Amino acid sequence: MIDIVSATTAAYVVAALLFILALAGLSRHESAKLGNTFGILGMTVALIATVAKAVDADLDVVGLGLLIGAMVVGAAAGLWRARVVEMTGMPELIALLHSFVGLAAVLVGWNGYLRVENDPHGAETLSLQTRGLQGIHSAEVFIGIFIGAVTFTGSIVAFLKLSARIKSRPLILSGKNALNVGALVAFGALTVWFVAEPQPWLLIAVTALALVLGWHLVASIGGGDMPVVVSMLNSYSGWAAAASGFLLENDLLIITGALVGSSGAYLSYIMCKAMNRSFLAVIAGGFGIAAGPAEDAEHGEHRETSAEGVAELLAAADSVIITPGYGMAVAQAQYGVAELTRKLREKGVDVRFGIHPVAGRLPGHMNVLLAEAKVPYDIVFEMDEINDDFPDASVVLVIGANDTVNPAAAEDPSSPIAGMPVLTVWEAENVVVFKRSMASGYAGVRNPLFFRDNSAMLFGDAKDRVEDILRAI
Repeated sequence: MIDIVSATTAAYVVAALLFILALAGLSRHESAKLGNTFGILGMTVALIATVAKAVDADLDVVGLGLLIGAMVVGAAAGLWRARVVEMTGMPELIALLHSFVGLAAVLVGWNGYLRVENDPHGAETLSLQTRGLQGIHSAEVFIGIFIGAVTFTGSIVAFLKLSARIKSRPLILSGKNALNVGALVAFGALTVWFVAEPQPWLLIAVTALALVLGWHLVASIGGGDMPVVVSMLNSYSGWAAAASGFLLENDLLIITGALVGSSGAYLSYIMCKAMNRSFLAVIAGGFGIAAGPAEDAEHGEHRETSAEGVAELLAAADSVIITPGYGMAVAQAQYGVAELTRKLREKGVDVRFGIHPVAGRLPGHMNVLLAEAKVPYDIVFEMDEINDDFPDASVVLVIGANDTVNPAAAEDPSSPIAGMPVLTVWEAENVVVFKRSMASGYAGVRNPLFFRDNSAMLFGDAKDRVEDILRAI
């Protein structure tokens, strides 16, 4: 007879290894598809093992039916959203999914407390007490609920900002840093109290405190920094899952949560360095605050161009650099851009792409779009790799980007994005900016690039304008 416990443990080890391989695969464009496959296989193994473990534990018919029913409903909802979501809606969808993880951690924490408190036989409670582990269990419950609740409301606010359901401007309350620190101090005090004397009202208090703190942390961050926030919330959701793993005594959930938490934190650290932001400030929700009314400054008159004019510039160019942004995703212009790239390269023009670390509203957003359109990987460069080449470029096409190419970040100390590394597109011989209007970007900051002598604006839908340029060429 098969030992279900041993088989489940082995399956969890296999799943954990597959998740590690998934992360390794996702670290490179060329192997990203294989990485996704490893992740799917790992989760399939984990789910089968979990159901087998539940059956072996003599779970009653109702409980088993609820378990399988929840899996079916979740799978159906996930497949449906994956099929209908556009790439432009991916950032807010991911933020929303993070909120589910946070809410699950809160529910698991409450269940962990109520299960021990209401155990009719007292066996589990006595076992914990006699081994001196009651305090550890109480700490696990309290910390898991806190992390989960912060992740839940923080992710909801991120979702609302990314989907433009609320304004992207940062919420600036008087003494905001003192409020955040005070909330953390209160959490520490309540944790000690709960470990010493578990009371349900303390759980209610920490749940409410964490919900408010999560909302305030993310609401205090401006829209231009949302890609970093999504990455940080990804980390929070991982730690929340790990906390749930301790409560459920599920080793795989602990491992998976730790992988997600640590990788999300490291990605956030890398992005903060790329944006010249403080990693600790991200955790505290203390960056993204407007430093002055730089967006209201006058920069002069802009110059407009046409698709035919851009085609003439490209025909005479030796080197072209394309810097895409969220506007390219909205217009779904990546396929036209890929075709334009192919035609220019056939004519002997050196075409490359410059990608800012936070272009779009999700880390890697532009890279995914370009890969989807079959743009060769070897002509797609990160900001640090291509910034020194802009002075030698004949033409730079800024397609739907705004804040990531704003010279105010480097030249205006009073700008809300001052100090943020940007693509120095204005150093090229000619710059063409594809935009629908002269409106400010997602961070709400006016871009003086639009008024430079070597810049021209090509207004309209990016997809339509690229197709017009293709026809003209």
